[in-house]
Amino acid sequence: MFSLFLIGCTGGKPATDPASQNVEAPADSLRAKFTLTIYSQDGKSQELDAVLFSVPGKRYRMELTGSLGIGVASLLWLPEGWQMVFPTEKLYMQGVGYMVGLLNDPSLPLVHIHQVAGLFEGHVVPEKVEEISVRDSVIVGVGSSDSSVVKIHEARDVLTRHYTYAEKDGEVLWLQTLGRDGKDETLVIEEYKEFSGVKTPSKISFIRDETTFLEIRVRKVDHGKKFGMGTWRLNIPRSYQRIGE
Repeated sequence: MFSLFLIGCTGGKPATDPASQNVEAPADSLRAKFTLTIYSQDGKSQELDAVLFSVPGKRYRMELTGSLGIGVASLLWLPEGWQMVFPTEKLYMQGVGYMVGLLNDPSLPLVHIHQVAGLFEGHVVPEKVEEISVRDSVIVGVGSSDSSVVKIHEARDVLTRHYTYAEKDGEVLWLQTLGRDGKDETLVIEEYKEFSGVKTPSKISFIRDETTFLEIRVRKVDHGKKFGMGTWRLNIPRSYQRIGE
């Protein structure tokens, strides 16, 4: 999904604020502000500001803006389906399920939306995974003789997708799984911070086949926020063309 943000990185209409009209917020809702850095295959990068409105496990809204607050893209995920709009190019995507992206384009990683949103709650490993095995592994520091012991976990989800992850002192350092084309897809966590009393990854790198394609830097996470009436609606004009058709 995030690789597709490159489509809209040239500018666009000012982003609308879906939280402008307050309504009662579920107790488990959150709003996260963060920075996305997207790396393209030609070596270029694009930095965007992002806001996530989330009722964990139930619905998500993400707004992306470029320089001067210019709107780049909007994503809405609901249990019945998801939509993503690129207003400048008058393009959109849509689909169903928790894997977001283009199914018929293996060059773009499909993203597990619950897993990505869960990062802002402090969860790196997807929920409801079954642990297969765990072992200790010694890691030697780069340029020194210092070493530390981490636990390497093997797990799988309900769809039998396999995960390997390293954990030290209760913090997940990295998580790896296979993409649909058999290439490794890895999350690397470099910094944990507390946001609203919850220990949360604050710097996350998304790596595919040893190449970083996305980096997230979390700036702020608030829980129990009130969202606007328009948060869970995303208008797609009839003149917009669907990506992949």
